[in-house]
Amino acid sequence: EEALASVSSTVTATLDDVYSDEAAGLGRKAVIPHSLSTETVAVTQTISQLYRKSLRLTSKQIESLNLHEGANKVVFSVTTQYQGTCRCEAAIYLWSWNDRVIISDIDGTITKSDALGHILPQFGKDWTHKGIAKLYHKIHQNGYKFLYCSARAIGMAAITKGYLQWVNDQGIVLPKGPVLLAPSSLFSALHREVIEKKPEVFKVACLSDIRDLFNTHRQPFYAAFGNRTNDAYAYKQVGVSEARIFTVNPKGELIQEMAKGNKSTYSHLSELVEHFFPVRSAESNAPSVLV
Repeated sequence: EEALASVSSTVTATLDDVYSDEAAGLGRKAVIPHSLSTETVAVTQTISQLYRKSLRLTSKQIESLNLHEGANKVVFSVTTQYQGTCRCEAAIYLWSWNDRVIISDIDGTITKSDALGHILPQFGKDWTHKGIAKLYHKIHQNGYKFLYCSARAIGMAAITKGYLQWVNDQGIVLPKGPVLLAPSSLFSALHREVIEKKPEVFKVACLSDIRDLFNTHRQPFYAAFGNRTNDAYAYKQVGVSEARIFTVNPKGELIQEMAKGNKSTYSHLSELVEHFFPVRSAESNAPSVLV
């Protein structure tokens, strides 16, 4: 019995390593450490055939949800004996296979800076770049979808979504769209962004996953906005054209990746929306992509 208990505890610890939440969230394949014994690996593989963490629905399961185009509200609930029922609200977006998507970072891109962008809005202080709401609104009116991707931890989802809904420039608000955050703890997210300074690791994996939902012969990402070279790197990795990658600095100066010597602003780009983001023609829009 002691030997069996020892093997069981080893397998439990191993499964935690093999199937981590972050690996499941980013769609990476699990890798079994080489240091494990042959017997332990065999038991682990046997158990993994019975149980595997997954954040992905099958096509049949998606079809059974009867989604409508755009945002679909969903609620996840967990009931325990002592804490009762806890609920988490989210949205599943159904988009068309030929939609064009605009990627936007949040901290330092919509907010004026990374750190203060987390804090000041909580005290009612508007720390948003001037003109960004009007620019995004005009782009959205021309037929483009918006996707917000940040290396913030998923535990900050409610705060982040609340901030995006709170932004208001003389009655003009930011377009609604999926908000994609890192599926990790706050500490892990801060370590990746502040200490390792590699927030692009999550963004490349996340955006690659989204890109693969669309037609392989069509690039869904039309343009992208960020505030760091890491952001520009991530956007290039998922196929965004350098001509439509924009980074903004704390002064509000907007720089086009292909012509870094030229500086503009969100307000100025808003006047050139028809040039950079022409009105999309009325193409077939049968919704077939889940985001």
